[in-house]
Amino acid sequence: MNPSTTTEDTLWIRRFRPRPDSAVRLVCLPHAGGSASFYAPVARAVPDFVDVLCVQYPGRQDRRSEPLVDTVEELADGVFTALLPWADRPLALFGHSMGASVAFEVARRFERERGEAPAALFASGRRAPSAHRRETVHLRDDRGIVEEVKSLSGTDTQLLGDEELLRMILPAIRADYRAAETYAPAAAEPLTCPLVAMVGDDDPKVTVPEAAAWAEHTTGPFDLRVFPGGHFYLAREQAAVIRTMVDRLRTAVDG
Repeated sequence: MNPSTTTEDTLWIRRFRPRPDSAVRLVCLPHAGGSASFYAPVARAVPDFVDVLCVQYPGRQDRRSEPLVDTVEELADGVFTALLPWADRPLALFGHSMGASVAFEVARRFERERGEAPAALFASGRRAPSAHRRETVHLRDDRGIVEEVKSLSGTDTQLLGDEELLRMILPAIRADYRAAETYAPAAAEPLTCPLVAMVGDDDPKVTVPEAAAWAEHTTGPFDLRVFPGGHFYLAREQAAVIRTMVDRLRTAVDG
């Protein structure tokens, strides 16, 4: 644990394989209904110069007794505050789906509040903020939300078939969908950090042009990576995704 962290900070940040001598920290933000443990394989797979910080949102797993957060902006506020003790070295941000929107807002806060650009922003499985779609999954009944999650293969289907577990996780999933679907960022100056957009070529939630529109949101270097697969392409393409991030982070560290 970073000696300057507080109990509140550690509620948000999990380290599955700490690397205290790392040159850069990679902050991983989960998708709607996701948790920090989704990124445990990433923490084990990256080289030693990368320390992975996995974000745990309120309302799930060991934080399930806490009030749910249903706006991207409020999630970003919490993550930003929790990351401040970890900003003693460069921070990069990776977010998948809803997590990409949260990561974008966290990057905004670092640039606006601290004048510090992240080492990189990796936006995965999410259309650019300027590529708006009207979506209303969060307004469906419980069955409708479960069908949506199953169709994307984003949550273990065994969990979704267990009624007791389902009752525990559905409120968090609904709140996350509300956050993602009602997110309408205010116009602002683009970021200055390197930005890599990643998308599956068969993702029903994001087209390749919608992912490419992330280029509008930074004045820094931009790259678009298209992988085979759907919304959760990164499960099958984990090695290629990690390689993409590590290559960019090595460039950031080496200058």
